Amino acid sequence: MKHDPGHYLLAKGGFSPDNFPDLFYPLAALALIFLVLSVVLYNVQTRRLHRHFPLMNMQEWLLWTGLATFSMILVEATFKFYFIFVLVTVGLGVAAFIWIRFFLFPPQIEAYNQQLRRARFYSAQKYRRPEATVRPKRSERTRRRRRR
Repeated sequence: MKHDPGHYLLAKGGFSPDNFPDLFYPLAALALIFLVLSVVLYNVQTRRLHRHFPLMNMQEWLLWTGLATFSMILVEATFKFYFIFVLVTVGLGVAAFIWIRFFLFPPQIEAYNQQLRRARFYSAQKYRRPEATVRPKRSERTRRRRRR
């Protein structure tokens, strides 16, 4: 480092390979990889979890957060924004991912799990006895009436 950290935040050339030679290419490559990975992960998870609405909803939130964050980093690298904007974008993106995954959706997922447990319990109660799944035989009297 030739300058103090404040100089790098507001470097005249912005976030470019000239001003940040050891940070520019790895950050841009990671942003591109994570952008592609978030789209692939969304497609795989939505096919896998298509019956579970809260989990699909969470995947959609993670997709849009990933698209916004990683594409903004690529735009900032392409157009040489100040490095402070890159840091703010990364910070807000990480904060959004943490909030979505650990604070927003766990209560919804827990409520959904309770609903599934309740449905399984009632289903198990309904079909506990073997006779519950067998149809009762029709009597002769009802057969005669239908033939007329």
